Amino acid sequence: MPDHSIIQKTWSELTTDELYAILRLRTDVFYVEQKVDESELDDRDREPATKHVWIADADRVVAYLRVIEDATPEYLDATRLIGRVVVAPAFRGKGLAQRLLSEVIGQFGHEALLLHSQSYIAPLYAGFGFERFGEDYDEAGIVHTSMYRAGISAS
Repeated sequence: MPDHSIIQKTWSELTTDELYAILRLRTDVFYVEQKVDESELDDRDREPATKHVWIADADRVVAYLRVIEDATPEYLDATRLIGRVVVAPAFRGKGLAQRLLSEVIGQFGHEALLLHSQSYIAPLYAGFGFERFGEDYDEAGIVHTSMYRAGISAS
């Protein structure tokens, strides 16, 4: 397998080809594969604080997530939210989502983090210190659970 380096950019740094590749992966998985029937584009991608983090194989994005920042915590003290975690079907089981999560936690792990996981994948996030809170809920026809990770001091 080629060296799948992690790339991170803000909206203003993305090229049109990178944006296309990101949106293609998200659309192929969330809409075509998972049949999500809610809007994918929520304007959070374009916010200056949003970090787009991905792994490419040639000109294809094969794993992606974004980190958004809220002015007010949604839960406890977590203002950063990891979302849109997605891996192309042919690249699943190769540890790419874990690499992206490790990168984000390495960068933001000193802060509290939040995510809304499809429930079946929650054990992946638990391995990174995320803990479930609240009841499971339906979002776009898929059972989700909210998860929180307390910030960990570097000292």
